[in-house]
Amino acid sequence: MPGGDGRLNHDLLPGEKGPQDACGVFGVWAPGEEVAKLSYFGLYALQHRGQESAGIATSDGSKILIYKDMGLVSQVFNEASLSTLLGHLAVGHTRYSTTGSSSWQNAQPTLGRTAAGTVALGHNGNLTNTAELLELVRERYPKVDGELARGNTTDTAVITALLTGDLDHSLEATAMEVLPRLRGAFCLVFMDETTLYAARDPQGVRPLVLGRLERGWVVASETAALDIVGASFVREVEPGELIIIDEDGLRTQRFAEVKRAGCVFEYVYLARPDTTIAGRGVHEARVEMGRQLAAEYPVEADLVIPTPESGTPAAIGYAQASGIPFGQGLVKNTYVGRTFIQPSETIRQRGIKLKLNPLKAVIKGKRLIVVDDSIVRGNTQRALVSMLREAGAAEVHVRISSPPITWPCFYGIDFASRAELIATGLGVDEVRQAIGADSLGYLSEDGMIAATEQPRESLCTACFTGVYPIKLPETQHLGKNLLERDFSTSDGCDPGPDAEFESVLTPEPERATVLIEHGQVPFGDPGRPE
Repeated sequence: MPGGDGRLNHDLLPGEKGPQDACGVFGVWAPGEEVAKLSYFGLYALQHRGQESAGIATSDGSKILIYKDMGLVSQVFNEASLSTLLGHLAVGHTRYSTTGSSSWQNAQPTLGRTAAGTVALGHNGNLTNTAELLELVRERYPKVDGELARGNTTDTAVITALLTGDLDHSLEATAMEVLPRLRGAFCLVFMDETTLYAARDPQGVRPLVLGRLERGWVVASETAALDIVGASFVREVEPGELIIIDEDGLRTQRFAEVKRAGCVFEYVYLARPDTTIAGRGVHEARVEMGRQLAAEYPVEADLVIPTPESGTPAAIGYAQASGIPFGQGLVKNTYVGRTFIQPSETIRQRGIKLKLNPLKAVIKGKRLIVVDDSIVRGNTQRALVSMLREAGAAEVHVRISSPPITWPCFYGIDFASRAELIATGLGVDEVRQAIGADSLGYLSEDGMIAATEQPRESLCTACFTGVYPIKLPETQHLGKNLLERDFSTSDGCDPGPDAEFESVLTPEPERATVLIEHGQVPFGDPGRPE
């Protein structure tokens, strides 16, 4: 479904799912401020990172209140619900599911008990050693309760359970013991009744930033969320860092050494264009990708047009570098948002025009260069090329501002399966033929990395190269759908309960039988990253 900012290029066809963002997290400690409203607007700015559910937890220093539901931020909250969330600190979350089904039970923030009170937690990313961590939960806390007992099937619920701790440890001390055990991508915002915490994995796969309010502090997935609440950017939360904010101010602890591997796809597509990551503006990076693309794959044409909206910066760059005029050849429905109404068959046959329509007067007789950020299955590009030809385009040359996507992501992005990725089985010219374009050019890996202005060794390019910077466990513990049962009635959007959770939490001796039923062997040590 389209994100909250109306980006449509990967969701133009009914039922066609493109790359799905991970999640957005937001935290604020600000006595005297309306922290629930600050969180609402922060999450509103992060809506593009997840459109399935949203939630906010607040504390007044003695108790935590939480409100969450399925839907967009603007659908979940209103003035009445926000007015009940009182306090001086809050954590918020907007979700796209990468582990655990899209259900109310899995909405965040999660709640859990600690030795001294309660913890509320929001998570952006995806762990790779969930099975190992589940074993640790079962070993430490044999009487499973909390979110796990209530049907939560996410890796976030496992982290929350591990933060239970004991009477001899504060939440901060427990976090310093738990965080080094987590593998994969994680940006966490969590709190107890009095303190706000934020943590980022040692690789810094997903962005997380720290901002300053006149009367407090903010942590958020992207700098755009700081802007909307009037917070000034202070710095990024460092990889391997735990930040603690309470009435005594801000302090930090390091739980792991830095091994930077920031996600390059944040620059290509995921992050908002008005966000800055590692000192590089995302919009500027995408414009430069377009310039690089023009240098690598020039072609004679009359007009450069983007696929709205994430293709626009790269199209601007391509036009600047090539000297070919930039134009708006496609008009999107401004009011398209996430819809729960399925189109009728008549409308479905119109396909792409439900959300995008060509400007025939601009397109007719022109040789077009159409710029997009990536190709997933190729169905959208095929429909788009066909539509442009129907509108009278003389030629259609497709340019993609990233390399071919050929590998899955295990760190918090939900691509199509590797078998569904068109570039996995086809060469560039075969993809060109499949989408019906006159020519096709992908940006090189070198060109993409140069545009980010980041050192190659500081970036994760696994979805393009298959080189994973965080060591992965054995095959039976991999895959975005590993923790889901495949129901024959599922439409692919609501996968249902988590098979691996059921396996791990099943008491002995039934557990071995359940594992075999799921085609698994009893869990060994899936290995740890170097």
